[in-house]
Amino acid sequence: MTNMKKPPITIKDIAKALGISPSTVSRALKNHPDISQETKDNVNKYAKDFNYKPNTLALSLRMSKNNTIGVIVPEIIHYFFSSILSGIEQVANAEGFNVILCQSDENYEKEIQNTKALIATRVSGVLASLAKHTTNYDHYQEIIDSDIPLVFFDRICIGINTDRVVVDDYVGAFAAVEYLIQTGCKRIAFYSSPFHLEISKNRKNGYMDALRKYGLSVDESLIRVCDTREEAIIITPEILDRPDRPDGFFSTNDHCAAGILYACKLAKLKVPQDIAIMGFSDGELAKACDPMLSTVEQHGYEMGRHAAKLLIDKINGETHGQYTNKIVKTNLIIRGTTK
Repeated sequence: MTNMKKPPITIKDIAKALGISPSTVSRALKNHPDISQETKDNVNKYAKDFNYKPNTLALSLRMSKNNTIGVIVPEIIHYFFSSILSGIEQVANAEGFNVILCQSDENYEKEIQNTKALIATRVSGVLASLAKHTTNYDHYQEIIDSDIPLVFFDRICIGINTDRVVVDDYVGAFAAVEYLIQTGCKRIAFYSSPFHLEISKNRKNGYMDALRKYGLSVDESLIRVCDTREEAIIITPEILDRPDRPDGFFSTNDHCAAGILYACKLAKLKVPQDIAIMGFSDGELAKACDPMLSTVEQHGYEMGRHAAKLLIDKINGETHGQYTNKIVKTNLIIRGTTK
C-alpha cells in the first residue's frame, strides 16, 4: 500500500488548531514583541510537531517590494484630503518613494478593492483614512499580515495595532462650541459624520462637554448625522422652523457648514446676527462663502507629513514593534459666520 503524503499545514491550520487568529500565528512565528511568550511557544511547538514549512513563494514576494507607498483616501475632491496628500508626497518624494493614490469614494467594497490592489502591487507601505461606512477592518489586517507597514490618518481604526496620525478632534470641537457659547449662543446644533468613526465620537464629546461646562442642556434632537452640503440643505430648514430653533450650529466639516449657511439665507435669517455657524477643516470653501466661515483649522499638510514620516520609519525598520499615536493640534479661525 502506497503511503499518501500529507499536504503541508498552513498558518490557517495552526490558527484553527490553537483557537487563535492567523495574524497572531504569523506574528508569533516572526517572534513579534506584541505576542506573549506562551503563545509563541505554543505556536512554534505546533509548527515543529506538524512540520510546518513557510511558503517560499510568498516569502520571495515579500522580498520584492518596490519603492512605492499606497495612499487610500475617502475623496480627493475635499481640500483637507488633497492637502494631506501634498504633505505625504513632499516627504515621500524627498525620501525616494513614489505615491500611488486610491480613492474609496466613501464605499466599503471599493476600499477592499483598493487594499487588495495595493497588496498585489507589493507596495512598500500603506497610508489610509477610512471610508465613513467602514465598520469591518479585516482587509486592513490583511495588509499587516502581508508584512506591509500600515499607518492610519484622520479617520483611524483602533482595532488594529498600527501607527495613527489624528488632529485633536476633542479639543478642536470643545474650543469651537465654547466660542459659540461665549459669544452668546445658548442652543447649539451639531451635525456629525457617522458616530462609529473615532473622529465623530471625539468631536461629539468635545461638543457635549463644552455645553456642560457652561450649564447648557444637551438636546439630542439637535444632534444629527449630516456631513455633506446637500444633506445640510435638506435637513436644516426643518430645524430652523422649530419654535425653539438653535441660535448656533457646529458642523463636522466646512462643506456641511456651507449647506447650513445656504439654508439660513433661504429662511431669511441673518448670519451671524440670528444664527452663528462654525465649521471644521478650513479649506478653500471656508473662504469662498459669503460671509466667510468661522472654522477649526486641521493642518492637513502637517498631518500628511507626519503620516508619511511614520510610515517610512516603519519601512526602514527604525520603529520595529513600536506604535505611535501622533496628535496634530487644531486652532480656531474666526471669520464672518460668528460674532
